[in-house]
Amino acid sequence: MAAPGGAEAPAAGDALWAEVRGLLPGAEEGLTLALSGEVEDCVLPLLRRARGLLYGAAGRPCGEAAAALRRLGDVLRDYSWEKLNVGPWREVSKAWRQVYAYGCLFGVLAEVAAGRPLLPAVRLCDMGLLMGASVLDNVLARLVRLLQGHLPRAERRAAAEGDAKRARREPAAAPAAQAEEAVPLLRCPSLEHFRDNWLVPQKPVVLEGIIDHWPCMKKWSVDYFCQVAGCRTVPVELGARYTDEEWSQKLMTVSDFISQYIVNENHLGYLAQHQLFDQIPELKEDIGIPDYCCLGEGEEDDITINAWFGPEGTISPLHQDPQQNFLAQVFGRKYIRLYSPQDSENLYPHESQILHNTSQVDVEDPDLVKFPNFRKAAFQSCVLMPGQVLFIPVKYWHYVRSLDISFSVSFWWS
Repeated sequence: MAAPGGAEAPAAGDALWAEVRGLLPGAEEGLTLALSGEVEDCVLPLLRRARGLLYGAAGRPCGEAAAALRRLGDVLRDYSWEKLNVGPWREVSKAWRQVYAYGCLFGVLAEVAAGRPLLPAVRLCDMGLLMGASVLDNVLARLVRLLQGHLPRAERRAAAEGDAKRARREPAAAPAAQAEEAVPLLRCPSLEHFRDNWLVPQKPVVLEGIIDHWPCMKKWSVDYFCQVAGCRTVPVELGARYTDEEWSQKLMTVSDFISQYIVNENHLGYLAQHQLFDQIPELKEDIGIPDYCCLGEGEEDDITINAWFGPEGTISPLHQDPQQNFLAQVFGRKYIRLYSPQDSENLYPHESQILHNTSQVDVEDPDLVKFPNFRKAAFQSCVLMPGQVLFIPVKYWHYVRSLDISFSVSFWWS
């Protein structure tokens, strides 16, 4: 039962705190505060002070101790945030990302210890998972899963069922593919057959029957995402395509994304990220890695898994990727065109380094005066249906347009 003002009753708060503390080392010296590099001298004393407040109380930190722990979390996050935003992300020190994660962790612990509402604590966990680096055996991932289970049902759903129902609309028409340009369709080929006929010669193919056993094929829907992940904060790409001038990125909850960009037909946005399944393990448990990835040279841990969730009309412009790609369609349909790397000169890639893997041509409405050689480029196409998996060879150009509200999972492998 909730206490006045939204705080939990003491008994419930003590029980939750006991569960939360169970995820942390039992003694202060076990919380090592190890960093993967150098940080400024003022940071470690702040970390140690926060740790002392956490372990100094006989039970859970309350009153002044909880408030002081919260302030230290704020300071650590604010200070490290500046370090995370001074240059290209790849150049950001892992040590500063760990400091940010510790700041999130101490902030979450302060929220729970004080008996405050849990949604802000869940958001802090997500920010640490997105912007920080793993600390204490990825404690933030375990912590957010625990806290999410304690949210009131109404907050967990967050997006109303009516939103999910309004999201179901009539399917859009897809361009008809001529027989000579259709991507071949194959059902459950053997590993040897796939390797010899498609992987080695680097030819696209649509595979059927290889993900029918995934739990997501029966479970996932817009409403399911409202229930499982509605309160979780994720990065969203806003706009029809990433080459548009108005394209941008924003952090928002899954329920807000569904309400504003899945249900609202006047706005286009895409949840596209590779961290989703690490951030929300409940979703990762519902998928698998295609067996054919074992034909690659890398280990399973080297496979990059991406999530693609968006409304009808969202477009990935014609582009190429540096690895082999299996694109698995969970629900909804996608119209896809594929062009061989041999046609690269006819596809007019951008000259800038950032977009050198992306064509300047709008493939469904090409400007043939500006890009006359585009008409010379031969393509294959398909409408990828739920349960189908498209093999896109490395460096193969591909253009994707969602025909419905759509969720896809892609696997990049070498």
